[in-house]
Amino acid sequence: MNDFYDAICIGAGPTGLASAIEIKRAGMRPLVIDKGCLCNSLYHYPVNMVFFTTPELLEIGDIPMTCATEKPTRMDALKYYRKTAEHFQLEMRLYEAVTRVEGQDEHFTVHTQTGNGATHAYNCRKIVAATGYYDLPNRLDVPGEDLPHVSHYYTEPHSFWEQDVVVVGGKNSAAEAALELYRCGARVTLVHRRAELGQNIKYWVRPDIENRIRAGQIKGMFESHVTRFEPFCVSVQNKNHSHKLSARHVFVLTGYHPDFEFLRRLGVTLESQTNKPSLNSETHESNVPGIYLAGVIIGGNATSEIFIENGRFHGKQIAAALAAESRKAR
Repeated sequence: MNDFYDAICIGAGPTGLASAIEIKRAGMRPLVIDKGCLCNSLYHYPVNMVFFTTPELLEIGDIPMTCATEKPTRMDALKYYRKTAEHFQLEMRLYEAVTRVEGQDEHFTVHTQTGNGATHAYNCRKIVAATGYYDLPNRLDVPGEDLPHVSHYYTEPHSFWEQDVVVVGGKNSAAEAALELYRCGARVTLVHRRAELGQNIKYWVRPDIENRIRAGQIKGMFESHVTRFEPFCVSVQNKNHSHKLSARHVFVLTGYHPDFEFLRRLGVTLESQTNKPSLNSETHESNVPGIYLAGVIIGGNATSEIFIENGRFHGKQIAAALAAESRKAR
């Protein structure tokens, strides 16, 4: 309780790190808090994932990102953000979940709890919420969704060799998982509620997945939805027909959403239909004085509008606003 920070950044992803870096470069003292590891969301990406973008568009703090290939991998990104955090000597508290925030502008107290139950409290002038969206999957809310063989995250395919696997979804994550599982010898069925795959699938992935489905190497079930999960099988409704698919494992890859409840607990007002928060587009300050928002959470339900590529600049806007306010107070 003795330390006092100019700003606490909640979230240690690229946007949270970028915000802390810019605040520190402006002569202020930031603290970064995260309930998981550094770049917790990136860490839980598929092991072999390749980014859609080029290295320079993932850079923060004006530190160059180098990698061996044209497009960076998950491992490239994790290494880069580790080294960048070390370079700027950011103060961090990892594996501490924020349980509540008390106080008001200029005098906030952020309370946290670790996995072993230990509690901590940190004082600050301002708060930057950069909590991302990958921690909360879009659930189907059908019976059996919490069974052990049902997962909302995909890691790697080796253990599913010669096994029946069902992938639910029709966008990039589902298509890439289905392809990787197929190439590692799994028998894959892709279930998608729409008549065709998503429009924003990566240009090099689309022909691959479409050709595999056309050739029958991956079974595609379109205009279909899951009605029930049972041990080692999935019930699917397809127009007027019901199907029961064998499944050693099911990957429900239907997207993710920000923690809107956390924002509401902070007092942030969300638009009823879009869940977009109230904020000043220039300073990124929310309707709650002293609480700033950065990254994908400002897009509400539209999580495809903001990526690392544009969210990384929010920190500069926030730092500039904090510095300007500090100058006025002198």
